[in-house]
Amino acid sequence: MQISHLGIHESVEAVFPPEQLREELSALDPTVAVVGDGDRDALADCDALVTFAYRESFLDADLEWIHSIQAGYDRFPLSELEEAGIILTNSTGIHGTSVGETVLGTMLEIARRLHRFSRQQVAHEWTRPDWDEPFTLQHEPICVVGLGTLGQGIAKRADAIGMHVTGVRRSAESVPHVRTVYANDDLHEAISDARFVALATPLTDETEGLMGEAEFDAMRDDAYFVNVARGDCADQDALVAALQGGDIAGAALDVFEEEPLPEDSPLWDMDDVIVTPHAAAAEVDYYRHIAELVRENAQHIDADEELTNRVV
Repeated sequence: MQISHLGIHESVEAVFPPEQLREELSALDPTVAVVGDGDRDALADCDALVTFAYRESFLDADLEWIHSIQAGYDRFPLSELEEAGIILTNSTGIHGTSVGETVLGTMLEIARRLHRFSRQQVAHEWTRPDWDEPFTLQHEPICVVGLGTLGQGIAKRADAIGMHVTGVRRSAESVPHVRTVYANDDLHEAISDARFVALATPLTDETEGLMGEAEFDAMRDDAYFVNVARGDCADQDALVAALQGGDIAGAALDVFEEEPLPEDSPLWDMDDVIVTPHAAAAEVDYYRHIAELVRENAQHIDADEELTNRVV
């Protein structure tokens, strides 16, 4: 495989300006250009493509390699890409810091009631919380469901401020910063004593609807659910019911079954629910991390080596 023309699909502008990535990759041997949906000739010239979105037209182009700027690849038709002989790589491994800090930030907001104070400031209200509302995160138990890059990023930062960190993964092998690791079959036991349950799994057939009515019932009634995985990894109707029924205390949600979150969703107006627009991984250096992965794989291609983060 040889790459002579590398395209940067205009859809990456959902995360960063495509021109920033083009400039960062300008030293590559392949010609690097921004391509859009309306320019089929430019897409047809590309051997490889860096993209946020998936388009059916990608299958018709003469592509050999597609790189997704996200870790998740559930939007890509894997079997069709494989049949077409198109390699797909993803961006797993680069979001541990940004997502870990986002989760830590939302947990601090909840514990220190900062989200309430922000809303009060908009309304020009000077009101202190009840004496028994604020708490500290130190010694509070958190269960991280999914201990890949995202989950380990969360665990590292939770451990650093003194939280009691447990986790769930396919196998019960030990993970740094996690005191106890439970296997998937022990999910209910793992989350039953946690003040925070942070979901950080990829979306697969096994994880779709992983957090549902039974799982929210298993959580403490003063527990908070944090989702930085995918919206479909949690049953949103069951989550809303658990929040409305007082089965759990609140949530911090970055992903949803439908995005953008519909205006009529009850989640917008719940006092102890923090809604963010699928932005947990956002950071100023995002495009540099993507460029590093693309450069690395371009070198692997030149050397006829296995590509990093290959999906198919």
